[in-house]
Amino acid sequence: MLKKLTYLSLIFAGLQLFSACSGCSSNNNNNELISNDSLATDAPLELSEEVIGDVIQNISSPVEMATLIKSTGVAFSQKILNKPEKIDDYNTSYKRALNLGVYSADLGYINTFDKNTIVVSYLLSIKNLAEGIKVGQFFDFNSLKRIATNSNNLDSLMEISVSSFNKMDSYLRNQNRSNVSSLIVTGAWIEGLYISACVIEETNNKDLISRLGEQKDIINILMIILKNYDNDANFAELAGYIQNLKTAYEGVKITTEFSEPKSIEKDGKLIIIQDEVSHVDITPEQIKEIIKQIKTIREYVVS
Repeated sequence: MLKKLTYLSLIFAGLQLFSACSGCSSNNNNNELISNDSLATDAPLELSEEVIGDVIQNISSPVEMATLIKSTGVAFSQKILNKPEKIDDYNTSYKRALNLGVYSADLGYINTFDKNTIVVSYLLSIKNLAEGIKVGQFFDFNSLKRIATNSNNLDSLMEISVSSFNKMDSYLRNQNRSNVSSLIVTGAWIEGLYISACVIEETNNKDLISRLGEQKDIINILMIILKNYDNDANFAELAGYIQNLKTAYEGVKITTEFSEPKSIEKDGKLIIIQDEVSHVDITPEQIKEIIKQIKTIREYVVS
């Protein structure tokens, strides 16, 4: 089943990436908000900020991928992750935002496998990239280092993370920088696909292949967002890579079955839940081409 999560949980819910930021304000001087490169200002919006937010909410979480990967029994592999030392190569806001998403998805994979020994290097990379796109004020490295190496209370940490991302997202939107949010989302999604593709090549796991196939629906959502900024050459180039992946998915068929609605009680209220199950029809040849395109996009993103 393709789960629909909010933007906040999309990227790193449960990853404890950003800490609650008391005293943070969106009323900073504009000189502190804008970088001197291609993301200095948003493209003229054909979609409203609210519409883009609604679209982003329908993108599924790479954290789901990491959890599913662990369930296959495959061993953790650091070599498939982006190297922390590569952050020096990312000297534009465009690349920093994309790779903030990449490293955050990597961090989710690392934390899912409880590899605390390498967490700090990835937190440092994320911290530096966040500062590079002027959202570092939401990042408390000392607190996160402590959290990442001792994550016994995940529910509490998730609550903190979601609260902090809400502040960051609102901040970016208030500054007309939803293009930055879009790039972070895209980078995280691509990295989640890349890690999954590497595991599929090793295991040929059916559940993971099915989840990979379900991403066909996500591509259309991403294209809506990216084309909103295609007067920026970087966004247009990225959209071109995503279009090639969309083409690779064309023959994949997804059917959805809806079960009878269920009612549950939560916090004294009756909630109706509509379960849905997706069935994916995908051939080995299609899988091979999709993985090829995923690797091509990922190489472009992290280069």
